[in-house]
Amino acid sequence: MLLQRVLTAIILIPLVVWGVLAADHWLFAAIVAAVMLLCAWEWARLAGLKTLPLQLLYVLLCGVLIAALWFIATDGVSRFLILIAAGLWLGMSLALFSWRHKALHKAAFQPFILMLGLLLLSAAWQALVSLHQLTDVGPKLTLGLLILIWIADSAAYFTGKALGRRKLAPVLSPGKTIEGMAGALAAAAVWGVLMFVLLFQASANSTAYMISIALLLSLLTAIVSVAGDLFESLVKRRADMKDSGHLLPGHGGIWDRIDSLIASAPVFVAGLYLSGILQ
Repeated sequence: MLLQRVLTAIILIPLVVWGVLAADHWLFAAIVAAVMLLCAWEWARLAGLKTLPLQLLYVLLCGVLIAALWFIATDGVSRFLILIAAGLWLGMSLALFSWRHKALHKAAFQPFILMLGLLLLSAAWQALVSLHQLTDVGPKLTLGLLILIWIADSAAYFTGKALGRRKLAPVLSPGKTIEGMAGALAAAAVWGVLMFVLLFQASANSTAYMISIALLLSLLTAIVSVAGDLFESLVKRRADMKDSGHLLPGHGGIWDRIDSLIASAPVFVAGLYLSGILQ
């Protein structure tokens, strides 16, 4: 299993880096849209749509929303969607981290989760596209966000393996520990500050403000990225499924691999807007 995960990562990471840094913006948006539509297909199954026609209808609906955001929505509408999704994820994070030992009930059909998926996927797509289109710094900042999530996830895994004692969310994800979470936050903070210093050439007068924003935003992004994983675990356990799909050997489905990104991208971009770093 570990070998499969490593081999899949070795193949995918160069493709992701190319797609973010080298692809034209329209192609990047199309690639991300395709990924989100694959997630929609998996999410339809998790939420209880059993037949292929219903699953395809759900994917089509998600595609229509993304197309509307690309062709019709104004900048104000796009930004509002990102802010709404960010607020929703922050609230969900509080609820998920306080879940602890609360019993989890199985559900063959989850209509609220079904509708929520459309919002979460379209908002994640919009956040990534809005971030990527920023002049000069956009692609690099997008890759920086991905690296932040990868670093936080890796730090949580290795710190948890070495030092983990206290369960973070024993019902939702028994393998996660508070110590692993602390490791993720520390690693995310270090990378976040470094990323902001490298990408934003702040003057001496604004360096302290930039570092403060980098710390706060990196920590929030890392926290919500963990919550994104917990949220998917909740949905999978209610659906009595181990993985969202089987497209990525050793990793499960597409949503399994990018659940943290779906959650954290709107929070990261909303933070950039609200801090005034991005207009």
